[in-house]
Amino acid sequence: MSGGATRVFALLGDPVAHSLSPAMHNAAFRVLGLPAVYVPLRCAAADVSALIGALSRAGGGGNVTVPHKDVAARALDRASVLVERLNACNAFWGETDGSCVGDNTDVAGLLAALDALAAPAPWLVLGTGGGARAVVGAALERRIALAVSSRSEERRRGFESWAGELGVRLTDPAECGTVINATPLGLGAADPLPLSEPPSRAVVALDMVYGRGDTAWTRAMRAAGLRAADGRTMLVAQGAASLERWFPGVCAPVEVMRAAVDDHLR
Repeated sequence: MSGGATRVFALLGDPVAHSLSPAMHNAAFRVLGLPAVYVPLRCAAADVSALIGALSRAGGGGNVTVPHKDVAARALDRASVLVERLNACNAFWGETDGSCVGDNTDVAGLLAALDALAAPAPWLVLGTGGGARAVVGAALERRIALAVSSRSEERRRGFESWAGELGVRLTDPAECGTVINATPLGLGAADPLPLSEPPSRAVVALDMVYGRGDTAWTRAMRAAGLRAADGRTMLVAQGAASLERWFPGVCAPVEVMRAAVDDHLR
């Protein structure tokens, strides 16, 4: 039951109705006995800074999803090294001094999902948005070469230039053993596949999107002979990392969070 001491956490983005973050985090709050609630808040980019400030100052925080991760990065009082490097924030919270702090837990979530698939290098990332920036962060951490695919040649070139300046070694898509969908394609039932034919050397496909009964792209990649998974493992791992930022010293109940997600995706 919520009350005056309840800390409010929210998912900021557009769309947010599909997200299982509220179910996952509220299940974790209940089992931990925390006075907190998590809600989805669909919002425009112009509202992100004010919402982050209000939630943080009230003792709460939250997560940020597409398309606002870059806007969120600019709304913080203090940003982690990862946020500063990637210009993408997906987790924020308030500190006791009244400041708003942010981090990027997508990188940890992505690495957990890739490790579960034993994903080989190099990686091909589809997209150039906030999710793709997490792929760059993961590639930097693992010192893995990266190829980029985008529907816009201009965005692809700009993204490659930015990633190269950070120190990522760029490679050809044909050399990649792992394909990562960092686009929002798949959130809508009528969306086209982000990539129809994987590179000939690809053996693993990871979709950051998740859905009931797997995504269409995950199924297509499995049919092509790849080990493939949707975004649920990444969702749980980044969510657990976020919760531990919001409540220092608390160990996130990962199995409870995973069960809440799986229950909604059956």
